[in-house]
Amino acid sequence: MNNLPFRLLAWLSFAGIVFVTVSPIGWRPHDLLPVDLDRAGAFALMSLLFVLAYPRQWIFCAVLTLLGAGGIELLQYLSPSRHAHMDDALVKAAGATIGCLLGWRLNRVRAQAPT
Repeated sequence: MNNLPFRLLAWLSFAGIVFVTVSPIGWRPHDLLPVDLDRAGAFALMSLLFVLAYPRQWIFCAVLTLLGAGGIELLQYLSPSRHAHMDDALVKAAGATIGCLLGWRLNRVRAQAPT
């Protein structure tokens, strides 16, 4: 099974999340969704991609994305126009959890699919 596309997308999503998190607030993309849904969705997608990219290390991916939710939030202290909040980190961690569980389930389905 070729996981290279998932790996590339996972690392690009990670880079995008870090950039959006620490860049000046005016650079943050805006859409019609509530901010918490954006945060949770971004971490869910990133976590899903990492678990799909590294199916044998899904627990490691889950731990890193959950810790990363807090760590990336703390990076906002490096930007004068941003601020870190525990609530934001918890929303991101919830999204990461959902993404990891979905990725784990999809990997089980992929493993059982006939080749």
